[in-house]
Amino acid sequence: MCDTIICSNTMIKIKRVYELYDVKDGKRILIDRLWPRGLSKEKAKVDVWLKDIAPSTELRKWFGHDIDRWSEFKVRYIQELDSNKVIVDRLREYMKGGSITLVYGAKDEIHNDAVVLREYLEG
Repeated sequence: MCDTIICSNTMIKIKRVYELYDVKDGKRILIDRLWPRGLSKEKAKVDVWLKDIAPSTELRKWFGHDIDRWSEFKVRYIQELDSNKVIVDRLREYMKGGSITLVYGAKDEIHNDAVVLREYLEG
C-alpha cells in the first residue's frame, strides 16, 4: 500500500520498503532503526537511511505492533520527535527538494511509525 499526501507543495508518500521502487517515489528515506530483514541495499533503493528519526528502541519494543497500544504509541513517538528537532529538521530539508517517500519495514500498513511521522510532518 502506498499512501500519498501533499504537504506544502511536497508530496509525502509512505510505502513498505519491500514494495517495488517507482521513479515517482522521489527521495526514498528509510525511517526504521533496523535495516529490513532479507533486503539488500540494491533492492531497497533507499537514498537516505534516517534511523535516528525512528522510535527509540525502548518505545519500539514496548509497542511491539500491539494495536491496543497504538494510541499511546502515537503520543509517545510524537514526544520523541518533539525532542529530536535536529533530525526532524534534516527530514524537512529533504522535503524542500521535492517528493519524498518514507519507507518502512513493518507488515501493518496502518499502525506503524511512518503513519505517525507523516501526520507529524503535516502538522
